[in-house]
Amino acid sequence: MEQSLDNFFLKIPEPQQSTLLFLRQFLIEEIKLEESWKFNTPFYYYKGKWFCYLSYSAKRKHEIYIGFVRGYQIEYPNLVGEGRKQIKVYRINPEKDIDIRALKKITDLLKKLYEY
Repeated sequence: MEQSLDNFFLKIPEPQQSTLLFLRQFLIEEIKLEESWKFNTPFYYYKGKWFCYLSYSAKRKHEIYIGFVRGYQIEYPNLVGEGRKQIKVYRINPEKDIDIRALKKITDLLKKLYEY
């Protein structure tokens, strides 16, 4: 599993690779999520439940986003459903600084939903 996760990140070109590696570290160390490899995607768990995942698509102009599993339960700027029923996504532009405050706020709001 660890090798699959590492390979996922290492096969991605720069600057997307650095962006995804930063997000990986942020989710694990700052947000205190556990990482797992599901559906050929890095998934992150909070209290043993699906919390979010990282998505990268070379076919879609090297698009990066974080998909929040219970995102439909909160409203936050730049957190969009785009037709999804449960998951809302937060798009990341690897050419710009990541808004860490926004990500922290989103994850704090979502963590409260897992307390019950």
